[in-house]
Amino acid sequence: MKVNITKDGQENSYNIIDSWEDVTLESWAQLVAAAKGQKGKAQEAIEQVKALSDMPANIIRELSLDDISKLMKKLADIQSRANSKLQNKITVNGKEYGFHPNLEEITLGEYADLEHCIKDGMENNLHKIMAILYRPITVTKGNYYMIEAYDLESKKIREQEFKTMPAEQVQSGLVFFWTFVKELLKILPLFLTEKLKQATT
Repeated sequence: MKVNITKDGQENSYNIIDSWEDVTLESWAQLVAAAKGQKGKAQEAIEQVKALSDMPANIIRELSLDDISKLMKKLADIQSRANSKLQNKITVNGKEYGFHPNLEEITLGEYADLEHCIKDGMENNLHKIMAILYRPITVTKGNYYMIEAYDLESKKIREQEFKTMPAEQVQSGLVFFWTFVKELLKILPLFLTEKLKQATT
């Protein structure tokens, strides 16, 4: 979507997303950070429009409240039409990745890295979280698939690739994961305590 803005007698054209598919994971992280911040609604609106357009912040600041309101409604409408179904398989740069097939069997190493990403600020680490949850598919049989074993080196490569992936592909995966984590945080201390007792006896 094009937006034309006239300033000092000169008209400039800027691009704003037409579809949630146009939003990269990196842009979505900026939206999450803007919503989480304590900067007030005006600054949040500036950061959201900036993340979803190529409009400079100084131009956004000069828009009328009515114009900003229209833009925010348009962006909210675009997001509401995003695909909310969990995508178990995604393709990034021509390579197929699968969402962790069984989060209940997640390893302690995977969980420790996920926990670190969350504590370090989830909005800054979305690409890292996705690089843990989505891994290359090694075997497919019907609706079932297996993913590559967890490896820190290959994770680092995925982290960079995933920054530019569409946020829509993984937004539902993150919601699914977050729901799982909240439940896991309740039971993990009890589970680890029980395992520690078993190991010492």
